[in-house]
Amino acid sequence: MTLAAVLEAPQTPVVVKAVEVPEPAAGEVRIKMEACGICHSDLFVAGLARPPLIPLILGHEGIGRVETVGAGVAGLAAGDRVGITFLAGTCGICEWCRSGRERYCPQQRNSGYSVHGALAVYACVPAQHLIRVPDDLPAAAAAPLCCAGWTAYGAVREAQLGPDQTIALFGMGGLGHLAVQYARHRGLRVAAVDVAEEKLALARSLGAAITLPAGEAARRLQKEYGGAGAAVVFAPSAAAIDEAFRSLKRTGTLVLVALVNDRFPLPIVDAVLKGITVRGSFLGTRQDLEEVFRLAQSGVVRAEAHTHALDAVPGLFAKMERGELMGRAVIGF
Repeated sequence: MTLAAVLEAPQTPVVVKAVEVPEPAAGEVRIKMEACGICHSDLFVAGLARPPLIPLILGHEGIGRVETVGAGVAGLAAGDRVGITFLAGTCGICEWCRSGRERYCPQQRNSGYSVHGALAVYACVPAQHLIRVPDDLPAAAAAPLCCAGWTAYGAVREAQLGPDQTIALFGMGGLGHLAVQYARHRGLRVAAVDVAEEKLALARSLGAAITLPAGEAARRLQKEYGGAGAAVVFAPSAAAIDEAFRSLKRTGTLVLVALVNDRFPLPIVDAVLKGITVRGSFLGTRQDLEEVFRLAQSGVVRAEAHTHALDAVPGLFAKMERGELMGRAVIGF
């Protein structure tokens, strides 16, 4: 037997419990985990009325080493260090898979959602989309890159801004603090927005040129800075989406990242007359993920990661729901 963080029933607290050590099926590998980050998407899945798999081992920011290789797996061997992401498997033949946009495959499987995830001492996962992880990158620093880093990098790229343009980042949590660094690396002027002063202080320490409290951001960005060329919403809040939209200058782009179980009434007249683009951003390309690891290995970007034991998972979920986590919480094994 081994231990894992399990959602036993929909909309119930996550528990840490003993489970069987899994055996890899065809196309899978068993990984002995080193670390796994906790993502707001884990909280989103735990809150669903009908998750696709119950009971479910959560987690999709995993770093570990291959221990056992299942039938039909090529290119991986015992001892290889790999990263587990939300994208567990895809069909490989649809128009999205054939154009490098596998993350939009309608038949995809997802770690910690439709297949068991990485918040466990041992994880059995499909080998198809595992990413190689540099041996010299500490596990706690590497784990958040598998989702928070990948997603933040992809969202900043989707903003399609050039050097010295202003990007407003709403939400300075696990994704937002990394997005500040990716945006700075691309030469953008960063405006960081959050409800918590300590998170704005973190953003300033990472190079944000402008830090604004939520509720004042749209007005001040328009009045003092002429509006943002793009606004990226990492905060899971319809109010944040509304303020991000209002912060944009003409022909600006609103990039939606956070999963929100709510509706946002799009101001159609403003969107049309100001030429506003609204787009969703989900993960990123394979090349994005490889670049995320290169930037971390070179020291250009670092995750603000805080390591905890596996038995801390229920309490960390409660803190995340209250918005009390700084940076990224990571479980070390």
